[in-house]
Amino acid sequence: MTKLVLLLIAAFSVVAVDAYQTTHRPDVRFLATPDNVVNAMLELAHVTAADVVFDLGSGDGRIPIAAAKKYGARGIGIEIDEQLVRLSKDNAMKAGVADRVTFIQGDLFQADISQASIVTLFLLPSLNIQLIPKFKQQLRPGARIVSHHFAMGDVWPPNLEQDVSGLMIYLWTVGRE
Repeated sequence: MTKLVLLLIAAFSVVAVDAYQTTHRPDVRFLATPDNVVNAMLELAHVTAADVVFDLGSGDGRIPIAAAKKYGARGIGIEIDEQLVRLSKDNAMKAGVADRVTFIQGDLFQADISQASIVTLFLLPSLNIQLIPKFKQQLRPGARIVSHHFAMGDVWPPNLEQDVSGLMIYLWTVGRE
């Protein structure tokens, strides 16, 4: 009887995980970051060829692609939408940086970001705040986080703010709160 219960629990777990992966929808609707804001975000973060740039909710891949193309950095995009991941991979091929960028279909809350020296995002404030513990646990001191449009409120004030043609970007450096 116990083996049957364990077998049923294991089977249910696989079905539940599969159902979550196929039915979980993005927390935000994809809205592309304008190219001038992408460039400003990467400049504010002082991206170099030594950096690993993670973009959480990477959409069409423009930020990791720009980091690879302009600075020679490695880029990793985490995106839950399978179609956007395919588009990102196509965009990286067209930009000639497919060897420097990787796009992963997955939940940004579950992703391991410990290799990141820079994290970029364009998410809602509530999601940014939910990510703070992940940032503080997984990122090394000196890692930079750049957000387009939304800060993290009073919970974690940014180190720098910049207006880019009426759009705000924010920078945090881990270990300098």
